Amino acid sequence: MPELRTDRLLLRPWRESDLAPWAAMNADPAVREHLGPPLTREQSDASVARFQAGFDELGYGWWAVEARATGEFIGFAGLDEVEDDMPFTGVEVGWRLARPFWGHGYASEAGRAALAFGFGTLGLPEILAVTTVGNLRSQAVMRRLGMIRDPAEDFDDPTVPEGPLRRNVVYRIRRGEEPRES
Repeated sequence: MPELRTDRLLLRPWRESDLAPWAAMNADPAVREHLGPPLTREQSDASVARFQAGFDELGYGWWAVEARATGEFIGFAGLDEVEDDMPFTGVEVGWRLARPFWGHGYASEAGRAALAFGFGTLGLPEILAVTTVGNLRSQAVMRRLGMIRDPAEDFDDPTVPEGPLRRNVVYRIRRGEEPRES
């Protein structure tokens, strides 16, 4: 599993020591606001096992993210194939950070690193991002990454029951359109 480095972040393989802070993140209702109910420790641990299996199968996936200055686990970011039950196909970029790390530009920084890997290393022609219509913070990150939303692609997630989490938006970016670091 490759590691990605930015000025402030390390996107790396998961470690046993990540499981407890990852579970704490997934138990935080604010972190889960646009994702669904909080996860149990068992569900959270199982997600890491799926992330690792995905990397083994695809050569990319969801990295653990740590702050380089402190070595502290702050969340996850990466790339994944769109689920089969979605109304579109492709590879999506995503991120999730623990609440103390919101508002510092880490999601944008990790997202840029994942996009660079997807376009540069994997040679993907396009990467997309999906979130609920109400997740304005993630949508702002998508726009900062140079991604564009077409409202005609908004959709109801077939895996989510009726309610505020069902309606989703799709942002896309093609190789060569990503903003360059200044």
